[in-house]
Amino acid sequence: MELLKQLCSIHAPSGNEASLKEFILQYIEENQSSWKVQPTIVHGDDFQDCIILIFGKPKTAVFAHMDSVGYTVAYDNELVMIGKPSAKKGTILTGHDSQGKIEGELDIIEDEYEYLTYKIKFDRTIDRGTTLTYKPDFRETDTHVQCCYMDNRLGVWNALKLAETLENGAIVFSCWEEHGGGSVGYLARYLYEQHQIKQALISDITWITKGIESGKGVAISLRDSGIPRKSYLNKIVSLAEKSKIPFQLEVEKAGGSDGNALQRSPYPFDWCFIGAGEENVHSPDEKVHKADIDAMLALYKYLMKNL
Repeated sequence: MELLKQLCSIHAPSGNEASLKEFILQYIEENQSSWKVQPTIVHGDDFQDCIILIFGKPKTAVFAHMDSVGYTVAYDNELVMIGKPSAKKGTILTGHDSQGKIEGELDIIEDEYEYLTYKIKFDRTIDRGTTLTYKPDFRETDTHVQCCYMDNRLGVWNALKLAETLENGAIVFSCWEEHGGGSVGYLARYLYEQHQIKQALISDITWITKGIESGKGVAISLRDSGIPRKSYLNKIVSLAEKSKIPFQLEVEKAGGSDGNALQRSPYPFDWCFIGAGEENVHSPDEKVHKADIDAMLALYKYLMKNL
């Protein structure tokens, strides 16, 4: 899990994904010679901080968002949320501004009207606009891995491991997902117009709920706040059954992913969210069962060969 540990340690909240982009590009450069197929790597100004890998003759694209939740420093060390972080008072936040390294405790102040103000306890005023993320504490046991930002560094890990054996397909590393999206539209345009791709899998991490249990297999989402096309879902589930890989069917009324952004795009994309479930969502202690990670990667490999 060394690669996952490295991914979780990189500061890359929504809008500030450049460091993770550079890590991924370097990782590809150092490792692609051992992959079954060497991909065409698409990135640059027209793609902002996103990356697309094209393998062989692609029919299906895998989307993995690079960004995490976090905070933006406003005035007098007050904080504004990036996405929906779920951290307790006293959580250690880290970052870097023009004056150097930042590490301090999250303070949550509730007034008489139950309005919450978020601040960081630090011995100087931090530059406005500085982004802060949780301090990584990677833990591994025989059965679980735990750290901040399993959502979605584990989805990125899954995509990079899939790349080792992928012969035909596209892998997309996107931005801004945790804060409402913003990159998927132009990524979909490129895939559709240049490669006629119109189906996708969303390599992301979901929640452990009363319907999704830890260690019981990867979750195939039938819906969240978005509703994929039923005929495509039926095809996915049928293939999953044939694969004999452990999976669970998820139905939720909330939550979203790059799939929602694909559905809002002007391109006729089918999509399905497939990911391991985690405990302690958007906190410093996101926890995932290794059996679900194994099932996630195995199902992606199977689907990319058979879709």
